[in-house]
Amino acid sequence: MQLPDGIRKSANILLCLVAVAGIGFSGREIWQNLHARQQIDAGCGGLVPAGRVLALDRAGGRITHRRGEEGTIELDQLADEGAQGCELFSEKLGGRWFFTATVGVFPTAGFVVADNVISSPLDQEGGQTYPAQPLGGGITGSVDDLGVTVKLDCPGGELDGKSFDALWARAELHASVLWLEHGQPGGHDRNVLAETAVSTANNLAERLGCAERLPDPPTGIPALPEGTVPVGRTEGTCAWYRESGLAERDGFPDEALEGRVDDALWDERCALILTEAEAWELYYARAGDLELPSDPGEYGDWFITFHTYLGEDARRVKVPRIGDDPITAPHGTAGRGPDRAIWWASSTCDGRPQIHTMTIAHGYDRLLAAETEVLFRAYVTEITDRRGCTDLAFPESDSFRSPLDETTPLHDIT
Repeated sequence: MQLPDGIRKSANILLCLVAVAGIGFSGREIWQNLHARQQIDAGCGGLVPAGRVLALDRAGGRITHRRGEEGTIELDQLADEGAQGCELFSEKLGGRWFFTATVGVFPTAGFVVADNVISSPLDQEGGQTYPAQPLGGGITGSVDDLGVTVKLDCPGGELDGKSFDALWARAELHASVLWLEHGQPGGHDRNVLAETAVSTANNLAERLGCAERLPDPPTGIPALPEGTVPVGRTEGTCAWYRESGLAERDGFPDEALEGRVDDALWDERCALILTEAEAWELYYARAGDLELPSDPGEYGDWFITFHTYLGEDARRVKVPRIGDDPITAPHGTAGRGPDRAIWWASSTCDGRPQIHTMTIAHGYDRLLAAETEVLFRAYVTEITDRRGCTDLAFPESDSFRSPLDETTPLHDIT
């Protein structure tokens, strides 16, 4: 049936208007995309893949970058500062900060501080704790509750007359982004962040003249496990505790916060937690005899944490000290922190240095004083045997038996 001329003319006009509107909308989208890419390149030194950043769930509309000395990547400052980062904002989030990329080289002037005796490994804001996990796929990398960090070796590297032998890159979502799924990025964003970190590291390697490149990251990166597991179910970085039989002793932790084992990671972690009920039962049973300086407090306040720092991180480990700067824990040595229940040991694995630390929560250390040495030795022995390490330096027995300094109030412990 043929439409009357008037109706046909009106329909044609409507189609033209729709087409023009579509062209205008498409043009606006194209302009926004080009502007966003320009902003990402400008803020991130041309290192961060703009297309991957724009694929994040909350990247949309107008993208801008922070302007100023901090918040942009300046490679000419990388050698002096050791790290540079860029910060991006998304109109889709009302112009809020939503993404950060950071790059760096090793060695760096910074340092790593071992855990503090009052710094619980659990989220102290009441949220869930998500232990970091290895990225896998043949890449030295780590996935945590905000993003992905990867490392790439570059032996013999040089930047502005300063030598380096490795570089790293990190892609992360800003912590205030409320659309995180259950406190961590969703599956799509985890994959995008891994791709972004790897591409950024490879771009930096090319810019600095490094020969090596990272392979594509694995797809389908699993969500991080939520919280602790009973020690009887440990299979990763805390499995040594279950296998040693120490978990069966009275007063020892009954939960663990662990990651999967990856011997290439720069920081392998295991945290052991005494559940609240067990902690208070232990306190009422023994506190009178020992005159403990504090009670168990809340869930997670009585803990034992273990770290093994590998490679360049092992050269930068410091132990916290009350009211003063932290002290260095040099590779090739072993000892105890000057104030609290923090010990370190060292070893060498495939020619690379390792520092091992153990931190026991304030107050809880008194209850374990007779067995702290066997606990730390069990941890160090397992990881050095597993990695085939040598040149073990372990603290003297007297360092475990010596009385603790309990004269400083908790609020002065830093």
